[in-house]
Amino acid sequence: MLKVSPKIIFFGTPDFAVASLKALLDNNFNVVAVVTSVDKPLGRGHKLNASGVKKFALEKGIPILQPERLKRPSFLNQLDDFAADLYVIVAFRMLPELVWNRPSMGTINVHASLLPNYRGAAPINWAVMNGEKKTGVTTFQLRHQIDTGDLLLQSEVAILPEDTAGTLHDKLMEEGARLLVKTIDGLLNKTIEPKVQNHLDEAQLKHAPKIYKDTCEINWENTSQQILFQIRGLSPYPGAFTIFQDAVFKIFSADVRNDASVSTPGKWETDGKTRLSFATKNGWIDVKEVQMQGKKKMDIADFLRGFRF
Repeated sequence: MLKVSPKIIFFGTPDFAVASLKALLDNNFNVVAVVTSVDKPLGRGHKLNASGVKKFALEKGIPILQPERLKRPSFLNQLDDFAADLYVIVAFRMLPELVWNRPSMGTINVHASLLPNYRGAAPINWAVMNGEKKTGVTTFQLRHQIDTGDLLLQSEVAILPEDTAGTLHDKLMEEGARLLVKTIDGLLNKTIEPKVQNHLDEAQLKHAPKIYKDTCEINWENTSQQILFQIRGLSPYPGAFTIFQDAVFKIFSADVRNDASVSTPGKWETDGKTRLSFATKNGWIDVKEVQMQGKKKMDIADFLRGFRF
């Protein structure tokens, strides 16, 4: 790495971004400020809660900006006061060109997929839900349309049969931090040549739109494997669900059971002790970790021990 670090402003909000911010500091990059979301009310008491990035920045004594509107002149003036050479974006909201086009070295983003596939807000969830065997992390230069800028570096990460969105999140979080450091080193040493993203027809592209409630509801007419991918891809948050005993019933982990005695999709059966199963298009889903509406998450044996049908 060159001894003279560019002045960097880091944009990020959740814990996924904290690993990248920490990696920059651990590698002696000069992070002059952090931009993160405004504090939000949390829980029954509506106590204001700071983002993971803000909490980390406070520990490290880094100046923090929390704009409500990114185009507001007062915020733009604050950015200019830091005279940063480079902006780094990790898990932040969409930036207007007024912001990302300011620094001399431009703005780079860390995205949790192998672009151009899985552009959008939920690339980790959709990669698991679609049954992918691999995904990865991409660093790229910001441009007008979301996740379409010139590629800098990419790194593949395997999706194992036991992976959930949660475990994959942690793998990509660490790999993204490592790739970010490598990317900035490459830009400083001029060993990286930005490349235009491969053009794929709309029919070929795999998308990663925001997760909504209807994305999470299980359709028992699907195959067992499709449903298992959905459960894994939505675990631990927001959770795949079905309506069971007239209440929302979330399923966080499950096994597929191939059984010739396929029943009507959605029909359930239980031994009342350790097994609760739902029929699918071609077999059964044996649920392992669940949460009934208004109750805490628990394994199936504990749930059945206290539940009255």
